[in-house]
Order: sequence, then C-alpha cells, then structure tokens
Amino acid sequence: MPRSTALTFRFVQLFVGLFLYGASTALQVRAVVGVSSWTVLTQGLENVVPWSFGVITVVSSGVILLLWIPLRQKPGIGTLLNALAIGPSADLVLWLVPEPSGLLARIALFAAGLVLLAVATAFYIGAGFGTGARDGLMVGLHERLGWPLWLARTLVEVSVVIVGWILGGNVGAGTVIAAFAIGPMVQPLMPFFRRFPWSPERRDVGATPEPRAPGVQRVRSELPS
Repeated sequence: MPRSTALTFRFVQLFVGLFLYGASTALQVRAVVGVSSWTVLTQGLENVVPWSFGVITVVSSGVILLLWIPLRQKPGIGTLLNALAIGPSADLVLWLVPEPSGLLARIALFAAGLVLLAVATAFYIGAGFGTGARDGLMVGLHERLGWPLWLARTLVEVSVVIVGWILGGNVGAGTVIAAFAIGPMVQPLMPFFRRFPWSPERRDVGATPEPRAPGVQRVRSELPS
C-alpha cells in the first residue's frame, strides 16, 4: 500500500475512533447509572478548588501529561485531536440520544456505551498517532513497567475513582463496573486494530529490506506519528 494511502486510512481510523469515544461517553451519561471514573475525580476536585468543571478538566489533562515524562510517553497529533474531537462528538450524541425511561433500558444503554468505549479506545490508539492524556497512562505503564494493558487500565481507573470519591465525587454502580471492566475489555481488542494493512506496526513488520551498500547502515523510515 502506498505511504500516502496508508496515512489517509490511519487518519480516518483516528477520527472514527475519537468520534466513537465521545459517543460512548455520551451513552454512559444518558444511562444515568454512574459517571466515568475521571468524571468522578473532576466532580471531587470541584469541591476542593474554585474552578469550573471545564477548567478542571483542562488543567487535570495538563497534570496528567506531566506524568508521561517518567513513563517516557510522547504526545502525538492524536493527543491534541483527542482533546478537540471527543467533546463535540459527545455533545452531538447527547443531542441525538434521549435519556431512557426504564431501568432495563438504562442498563442496556450503559452496557452499549461501555462496549463502545473499549472498541473506540483500541481503534483510535491502533492508528498510531498517540493517545489521549488519560489513555497514555495505561499505555505508558504497559510499556515502561511491562504490566498487562488490562491491569494498567484497571489500576488507573480504580485509583481515580477512589480519589474522586474521597474528594466528594458521585460514584454509582456503573462507575464501579466500568472501572474494573474496561481494562480487560480493551486489552484483547488492541492487537486486532493494529493489524489493518495500513497499520504502522504491520507495515514495519512486513517491510522489505532496502538494498544498501556494504558498510552503510540503513536508517528505517517510518510513517510520521
């Protein structure tokens, strides 16, 4: 596959994944059975600092990016687009999807949102343009410490819920379920979404060595990320 075509497909994968990520967040909000772990933390921080929900979200993202330094994670264009695209897509789905009236419908909507979140996470990360600030913690712990992805994600989610709850954030049944379930759901999906013909990892593995003169070391060229 030509490099330009592969790059185009990677961008499409990134944008689709980010849109689905925002949609999954909206579905969980509409289900009203418990907010996400990071929302619990933000709610808790509202009780501590005199800032709005949005300001806390932005500032906490910056603090989380500082934690990338010891984990040797580098932000990419996906990190920036994560911050810009997820909010509008969540707003769109919130406008399109009404809040269900019955408990079973709310549980079903929450389950759909949770599954969609796992798919969206693996989908946009598989494009190879970098992760969002919060997902970067999962990937960084996996790559730096060798922890399984499910364990890294679960520890991050549970820790965030505990801190947010201590600070006064609202914790529901859905919050607890999501904190423990999302990690094991994401891990098996990650390799799958890195096997597309345009995926950078697959292209690197299947690349044909370029001829080079004796004694001259070839520098492998990679798709920009």
